[in-house]
Amino acid sequence: MSDNDFRLKGSVVTTVVLEVKTSNLDQIIKGLKDKIAQVPQFFDQAPLIIDISQIASSVTLDFFTALVDSCRGQGLAVIGWRTSQEAIPTWRLDCELPMLPNANSRQINIKSETTAPAQDPQVVVKTVIEEREVSQPTKVITKPVRSGQQIYASGDLVVLSQVSAGAEVLAEGNIHIYGALRGRALAGVKGDSSARIFCKNMEAELVAIAGNFMLSDALQKIIWKDAAQVLLVEDTLEIASL
Repeated sequence: MSDNDFRLKGSVVTTVVLEVKTSNLDQIIKGLKDKIAQVPQFFDQAPLIIDISQIASSVTLDFFTALVDSCRGQGLAVIGWRTSQEAIPTWRLDCELPMLPNANSRQINIKSETTAPAQDPQVVVKTVIEEREVSQPTKVITKPVRSGQQIYASGDLVVLSQVSAGAEVLAEGNIHIYGALRGRALAGVKGDSSARIFCKNMEAELVAIAGNFMLSDALQKIIWKDAAQVLLVEDTLEIASL
């Protein structure tokens, strides 16, 4: 086998994390349905990680399997689960899905023979970025971000036009949009709680800072079709006029 047969590459994927805080399956699915109904396009086939850390001691394999099936029934693509190292269930090896490390503890060390030079009170859903990259200078986008497009910036992101409905912009730092924000904007995706989102016209489907998000129905009650900034204050999103 030669090095030309395949290539391994790192990637950045927007992942939804379902933090489970109750063993009441009906209550979890009801809360999940309510979230999905607000922005169905965002959750459609979204990669999902189930976090059972807070109730791991009471979770059985039958319950977990039923939860996975229910999530899939809502159109989510369950890719794995996680828990704390102190509460790993005995059924871990019997589970069809892999147990994944926490976002802030994963380390990858690959050695090669050829040496190269030297992150509802009962149901909480968060978006996170699982992979890490070296920070880069500000990325500037001069054209409209169209529906279905995804733009990622390792530093700050500046969009000199609009972000259409169905489009998604993500940045490890701040996001500046000098037009209408009608799609989704996620800033501080690697956990930077000081990141902010600025836009000239707020009509977003979703905005998020460091995994804490707000959907369009809530935004419309605060500020809509006006210049705004989004910031995180003690794990709570705040929307302010510009």
